[in-house]
Amino acid sequence: MKTIRDTWLMYRRSLILTLRQPVWVAMGLFQPILYLLLFAPLLEGATSNAGASGSAFNWFIPGLLILTAFFAAAFAGFGLVAEIRYGVVERMRVTPMSRFAMLAGRSLRDVTILLAQSTLLILVAIPFGLEIDPLGALLTLGIVALVGLTFSLLSYTLGLVTKSEEALAPVAQAVSLPLLLLSGIMLPMALAPDWLQFLSTLNPLTHAVDAARALFNGLWDDPQIVLGSVVMGTLALLSLWVASRAFARTNA
Repeated sequence: MKTIRDTWLMYRRSLILTLRQPVWVAMGLFQPILYLLLFAPLLEGATSNAGASGSAFNWFIPGLLILTAFFAAAFAGFGLVAEIRYGVVERMRVTPMSRFAMLAGRSLRDVTILLAQSTLLILVAIPFGLEIDPLGALLTLGIVALVGLTFSLLSYTLGLVTKSEEALAPVAQAVSLPLLLLSGIMLPMALAPDWLQFLSTLNPLTHAVDAARALFNGLWDDPQIVLGSVVMGTLALLSLWVASRAFARTNA
């Protein structure tokens, strides 16, 4: 019960601090909406040539949701670095607060913001021709939550290790860019050469994107749904274990 209470307190604190600066929440939607307006209409020919079912928007929006979650989570560690610098984390570490709660509360805040942004993005896309399967869209948000949780936890771990934006930024960028390019978010990987398609299968983000597209479009017999869910669920648990150990052992 104490861990649950501490997690709630940390979640509430983190969420209130975020909502006090709503510009950051709004800016988190700015880039995805630009992709929606200026990039998605260009994909009609590419998606039809790749054999994708449905409109370009129905193919692109699930990937865009994963993209939004991935980049927001990958750079979540910057906020933790700032708190380390100002001694916030150090003061919390000398209190009876659960170390796990310090981590879980922040991560749940990140997932909450991501889910709100994703829901708004779906609503904005409907007038452009997006067709949704309500249950599929809801389950897609579950994949989005797993992606956000996994990569925010890893970003917090990097923030604890580096304790510096100058060190965290290049590491996060070096990891995130290859994952993005190999995920098939921007263009169908069916158009890629065989060696690039093989590398894509090794990318966990690819399976999250494929699962999100299948769920979003109600393709319930697609095996990628199970594969993507298992991959991201396993990575989320592994990331939670790694980050928890880092929070418990690293000196702030």
